[in-house]
Amino acid sequence: MFASIIRRKGGQAPVDEQAAFESTTFSLTTAVPRPAERRDDDRVIPLLKVAKLLWGDTERLIRVRNISAGGLMAEIADSPQVGQPVAVEFSSQKIPSSVIWIRDGLVGIKFDQSVDLGELLAGRKPRHGFRSRPPRLHVDCRASVKVGKLYYTVDVHDISLGGMKVEPIEENCLGSQVVVVVESLRPIKGEVRWFSDRRAGIVFNKPLEFEELAEWVGKRLEVASLKAAFPPA
Repeated sequence: MFASIIRRKGGQAPVDEQAAFESTTFSLTTAVPRPAERRDDDRVIPLLKVAKLLWGDTERLIRVRNISAGGLMAEIADSPQVGQPVAVEFSSQKIPSSVIWIRDGLVGIKFDQSVDLGELLAGRKPRHGFRSRPPRLHVDCRASVKVGKLYYTVDVHDISLGGMKVEPIEENCLGSQVVVVVESLRPIKGEVRWFSDRRAGIVFNKPLEFEELAEWVGKRLEVASLKAAFPPA
């Protein structure tokens, strides 16, 4: 399906279905992308862009399917309402926006001002001494971190597809290979990359899948809603 609608600029042959599904399409226009939109001048970038959408006190990861200078179309598990002011975050850049349509797990977002796609892409390219950091979700949960034969019970402060920030942990764990166990997530192997004042950053050896993290966030929301609806006596 995606192979038939996502084409390279200049009329080249469509990319294979899996490659198209795992790529973000950059449209050379200021129009907000819509489902089943066909453009002969789209350029397929071999990178699946994951961003963060923020509104009010809520934040969600989104998987961007199509982006233009004027807005984007993305997958999201539970979206804000049409007309809701939001912000789209790529790395550390936040773009004020608003939701203009919602359809079948997809959301259309219009940027308040047109963005420079060249600068946006340049901001995502790795530079010397700089490692692009995936969007992080702020969470409040517990986890178990196995370092060698020792186990640490820690608080998780944030999580992304590529890693998490935990506390407390010891400085001698820096550089160690670890296994992190969080409720409802599979055990995750990683490495302690930085340490500061008993806080540590763990980078996963293999990034989480978008669906995996989105499902985990959804389960946490369901549990929180049930607790709010049925408080303990």
